[in-house]
Amino acid sequence: MFIRDKEHTVVNTVREARTSLKMTQDELAEKVQATRQTVIAIEKGNYVPSVLLALRIAAILDKKVEEIFQYEKI
Repeated sequence: MFIRDKEHTVVNTVREARTSLKMTQDELAEKVQATRQTVIAIEKGNYVPSVLLALRIAAILDKKVEEIFQYEKI
C-alpha cells in the first residue's frame, strides 16, 4: 500500500511479506511490539511507521527495510 504527499509516495509490501510467512496480523504485531490496529494501518497505507518500528518489521519478516518500504517520487 502507499501514503502520498504532493511529490512522493511511501509504498510497502508488509502484507505480502507477512502472508508469505503464513503469519497473522496479531502475530506480527506481538513480535514487533505494536497493536494489530497499527499493523492494519501500515498494510492499508494509512500510516508510515517510525524508523524503529520499520526496522523491527523488516527483521521479523527477514527482509531489508528497503525491501519492505520504498520512498518513491510520483
